[in-house]
Amino acid sequence: MSKNKNNKPIWGTRIKKNASTLFKKVGGSLLVDKRLFKEDIEGSIAHVEMLHKQKIINFRIKNKIIWGLKRIKNEIIKKKFNFNSNLEDIHMNIENRLFEIIGEESGYIHTGRSRNDQVITDFKLWLRSSTIEIINHLNNLEKIIIKNAEKNIKTIMPGFTHLKNAQPISFAHYLLAYVEMFKRDKKRFQNNLENLLENPLGAAALAGTGFNIDRNYTSKKLKFKNPTNNSIDTVSDRDFVLDFLYSVSVCSIHISRLAEEFIIWNSDAFRLIKLNDKVVTGSSIMPQKKNPDPLEYLRGKTGNSFGNLFSMLTILKGLPLSYFKDLQDDKEVVFNSFDQIKNSILILMEVLKNFSPNKKRMNELANVGYTTSTDLADHIVKYYELPFRKAYQITSKIVNYAESKNIKLNELTLKELKKIEPKLNEDILKVFDLKNSIKSKKSYGGTSFENVKKMIKKYKKESK
Repeated sequence: MSKNKNNKPIWGTRIKKNASTLFKKVGGSLLVDKRLFKEDIEGSIAHVEMLHKQKIINFRIKNKIIWGLKRIKNEIIKKKFNFNSNLEDIHMNIENRLFEIIGEESGYIHTGRSRNDQVITDFKLWLRSSTIEIINHLNNLEKIIIKNAEKNIKTIMPGFTHLKNAQPISFAHYLLAYVEMFKRDKKRFQNNLENLLENPLGAAALAGTGFNIDRNYTSKKLKFKNPTNNSIDTVSDRDFVLDFLYSVSVCSIHISRLAEEFIIWNSDAFRLIKLNDKVVTGSSIMPQKKNPDPLEYLRGKTGNSFGNLFSMLTILKGLPLSYFKDLQDDKEVVFNSFDQIKNSILILMEVLKNFSPNKKRMNELANVGYTTSTDLADHIVKYYELPFRKAYQITSKIVNYAESKNIKLNELTLKELKKIEPKLNEDILKVFDLKNSIKSKKSYGGTSFENVKKMIKKYKKESK
């Protein structure tokens, strides 16, 4: 960046005194936004090419600036770039270095734009590629879950409501519930991409520019669908940030729920799953312990993603138009949420590759708590021509009787059942079989083995 005679940055020529050291420290964003360097250079190259196309700068200056920008990009990649914290942010660092390389003609780079539209252009470009990266990770996560489900179609476990044994289900059916959740997460991120296809470049500070720029040209160059329609909204808008943070938060919830269940199921009380040594840690004092720390990490990080969302909501809630320094914090919360959700997805994938269901224990627990009671009530309705509420009452009496005898439903004799309801015959005994219970749930979306196989086939086809 060119400097005046007093050796002050050009953007500060009306400022007579140096900024306080403290403000420089807290007001600078270089440590946060330097990860935008590729996008900043990409946006600047497109802008300069447009300036030449519109005959605002000549061919020689265009080439000189682009050559300098590409050199800077190479320096940063090779870690040979000297970042200067006194220059506030990555944008000023790049422009200053461009001045060092090519001289005063570097100043043409800022013709017809402001840092306001420059920054949000860089940010949208970064968020677009990062969102696609998350979508790809979610795709891989889905595949791992489906693979586990395919191995466990006929693995029987208790389905829970209120953490109480409710009905027997296929373990695969349980796993596929999370495929549905992550598919919706993926769709949310995909929808966010639509709002990232409008090009902010050329909105300038807030009013547009008097230069004859071509925003459609830069849109095409940067793979935006079209330019933004209102320059004030352009530099003020952070809706796309909220969309991203919300999507991360919801996805974090789904990861946390799965983590929570696996933590419970891995406990000595449940013993429904076993975690490989790759995804547990030891205790500093208790030699026997194997703790599910990675899962606890996933559960805990959810709070961080919520905090980032609420932070941005609070910043925006009473902010007038157009640009304010408050908005500088948008990048820190987004970068943090991106890193967190990316790591969380990758950790969850690692856990799902390194666990095994305790099939014997699952089957045993599925037969605890009278889980086939609903099947019994349904059977009475189907074959004994009684309304469901009457069947419900009969079933309750049978369960109460079994409970008083401290026996399971499948341990009841036909004689005992007939004492409660004389109409019952021998076919009722088949109802208490766990496999028969699951097989009967053939309604679309139900847990029957047949349904689960179909859904796995469907998901595998969609993931190709």
